[in-house]
Amino acid sequence: MPPPLGLYVHLPWCERKCPYCDFNSHEAADIPEREYVAALLRDLEADTALADGRSIGTVFIGGGTPSLFSAAAIDELLCGLRTCVPFDDDVEITLEANPGSAEAEKFAGFTEAGVNRLSIGIQSFDDACLDALGRVHDRAQAFAAVQCALDAGFDSVNLDLMHGLPGQSALAAASDLREALDCGAAHLSWYQLTIEPNTVFHKRPPPLPAEDELADIQAHGESLLQGAGFTQYEVSAYSRGGAQCRHNLNYWRFGDYLGIGAGAHGKITDGSGRVTRYAKTRLPADYMKAQDKTANRRDVGTAELPGEFMLNALRLNEGFALSLFTRRTGLDYAAVQPTVDSLCERGLLEADGERVRTTALGRRFLDSVVAEFMAE
Repeated sequence: MPPPLGLYVHLPWCERKCPYCDFNSHEAADIPEREYVAALLRDLEADTALADGRSIGTVFIGGGTPSLFSAAAIDELLCGLRTCVPFDDDVEITLEANPGSAEAEKFAGFTEAGVNRLSIGIQSFDDACLDALGRVHDRAQAFAAVQCALDAGFDSVNLDLMHGLPGQSALAAASDLREALDCGAAHLSWYQLTIEPNTVFHKRPPPLPAEDELADIQAHGESLLQGAGFTQYEVSAYSRGGAQCRHNLNYWRFGDYLGIGAGAHGKITDGSGRVTRYAKTRLPADYMKAQDKTANRRDVGTAELPGEFMLNALRLNEGFALSLFTRRTGLDYAAVQPTVDSLCERGLLEADGERVRTTALGRRFLDSVVAEFMAE
């Protein structure tokens, strides 16, 4: 049985490139909506054979800032996607949004177009932190956007919130998180700011909290989240009332996904169990002109599969069932059991004969744990 299938759609434009962002995003005053939507639909039409008869269970429209697109363009996009590949009746359709006033005015239109989950890039409710991060919205717009999303009737609303920000104290980080918890959203992506290569912050690093303060922020924040009824189910994902992100769960369970749009990535398992990864042409202008929009494609070798699987599955607090490892990779669990046993002895993993998961210590050193499974 092939894995479940999702669809990622990349809309690469934003109003302003943030100094910490290493995503494939590009500043633009005017977005060629119609031309780009048409290119996306041609892209998916060319990839329909990869679905191999499977229907789409989740759609994630990411960026960039997808909410810069009009509601009419998102409606045209979703209608066109449905004509290329079938969607499940209960398909989850997520769209990323920023809290700008002009974008919030479109939220009701996005729900009418079929979007049922909104992910809002708040990052902070502190004006000084927002300014340091180069964000184009302020505290008041952040609160207004969350309320607008809830009033628009989305099935689920996620807030992206960072901590460990330039000049941020542990007290300020806790205050930021409390305000997010009081907003009424059922899902939080709460994660530490990291300095990535090829960003403005990498060239000119801002002053960040010390390691011991970052540890205090993390510990106090997890306590606040738990007290507010949020359950951590992944390294940086917390939900209440079963509002987990199904699209991301499919990634972490090593599911398949089609990727369309400038620089989008995809992963497909064929009928023989071969896993293939591919990426689309990165620059938007080149992407829209290209007849074949796939820039590169590679089969994942047998020796790479354990590392690829663990890179995703061990992010989940639930870990993975041994049977899932075999179903997704085609390998017997014996291929990784010696490494799992070694990590269990060191207190980084725990295994009960049916499931493997990280310990609290293992989550702190997750990169090192995953590296143990990587092919040399």
